[in-house]
Amino acid sequence: MALGRRTGAQESMWVAGEDLPRSAGHPFYAALEDILAARDFDRFVEDLCSEHYAERQGRPSIPPGRYFRMLFVGYFEGITSQRGIAWRCQDSLSIRDFLGLEATQRSPDHSSMTVIRKRLPFEIFEAVFCFVLECAQEQGLLKGKTVAVDATFLEANAAMKSIVRRDTGENWGEYIKRLAVEEGVENPSDEDARRLDRKRKKSVGNDEWVSKTDPDSRIAKMKDGRTHLAYKAEHVVDLDTDMVLAASIYRADHSDYDTATSTLDDANDHLAAVDDEISIQEAVMDKGYHAVETLVDCEQRGVRTYVPERKASGHRRWKDKPAESERAFRANRRRVRGPRNAGLQRRRSEYVERTFAHSCESGGGRRTCIQGVYDVGKRWLGQLAARNLGVIIRSLTGVGTPKAHQAKGAAAALLESAVDVLIRVQSRTRARFALRFEFAAGCRHARQKIFSMPLAHKISSSSTGC
Repeated sequence: MALGRRTGAQESMWVAGEDLPRSAGHPFYAALEDILAARDFDRFVEDLCSEHYAERQGRPSIPPGRYFRMLFVGYFEGITSQRGIAWRCQDSLSIRDFLGLEATQRSPDHSSMTVIRKRLPFEIFEAVFCFVLECAQEQGLLKGKTVAVDATFLEANAAMKSIVRRDTGENWGEYIKRLAVEEGVENPSDEDARRLDRKRKKSVGNDEWVSKTDPDSRIAKMKDGRTHLAYKAEHVVDLDTDMVLAASIYRADHSDYDTATSTLDDANDHLAAVDDEISIQEAVMDKGYHAVETLVDCEQRGVRTYVPERKASGHRRWKDKPAESERAFRANRRRVRGPRNAGLQRRRSEYVERTFAHSCESGGGRRTCIQGVYDVGKRWLGQLAARNLGVIIRSLTGVGTPKAHQAKGAAAALLESAVDVLIRVQSRTRARFALRFEFAAGCRHARQKIFSMPLAHKISSSSTGC
């Protein structure tokens, strides 16, 4: 065979359609397309979005079903930015086939994704999220009786260097120089300001500072200990099926017990949109959600709570409080001290943290590339809708992401090779045992033959002949 060399020859001006490169298709995206096509996802989304577009005027837009498929690709491929999603969709033949792009058609640009996101209201993204829950119900993956609630922080698309004072509009450098002037330093330089800043006790709060580029973000301490501008993402997870029933975005300075009932209401609304007979009956939370007002609100909604208490000094006083407050508090304490609470708390920590790991870490959503709590909420609903689709596919095929499908193929090949090695080892072992058995049988036969001979014959046969 001769060596092939790369040449700079001019390509043909015309290429036949059958000569264009085509993809055999990714098995995971093929399974995902089967789920969406079975319920006519494209017609469903187009009917929802029709009132937000002109009927005849202007050029046709990007199909809404293709836009939401690109959001799903962003989750499954672990891509954070819209630029990365657009590049990946243009580069991969299997993803182009999943999007329904022709061989000569370009994938949508990242700026087109921004235009579509701003055009479509939040209710459209909620409807797509409920569409995925309907798909889960068809597969028997929607119970909705016992749920868990927890929250995490998402890094905002803004730096701490962009914060300014709410009262004066000064940035950090101007604020430190003003403090230096108040300390008696005339015409302070940048070095003087830094020297003063190192000596003084620093405190940065949301009541005094705000981001100039993303006013909806708030200063928060992340899980790794860093201080960053962030949003709070709160999930409601079905403890029986691992499906996310609600994914709400709040400003990071909202406490857990202030947002719990609102997120539970969102989950109940999503369940009612799928099936009127399904409603939340039990809610499991950690001690950060323990507040009497939250317990009372849940009891009024018919939801039994399992919320551990925080450590408090002294005894609670109920004389100046309503009777339902004490009743809700003591009922929650009785359930927490019961035998069922420990198992529910273990499942809560496992299931809810798994949703954060999938959507934030492997799904690439820990840092947002969008600004504003309204737009971040849209993007997050698309992220969690894709995550629920992954749960559905995992129940059908055993894998929930394209990477896991590849790992399953590699594991299958490794298992096959290991089985082959084991078979060869067993065959060799059996052959050795057979040889040993034949040798042992021969030795037994020779021994029996020798002992059956007369004594004189034994001695003569063993003589040296000297």
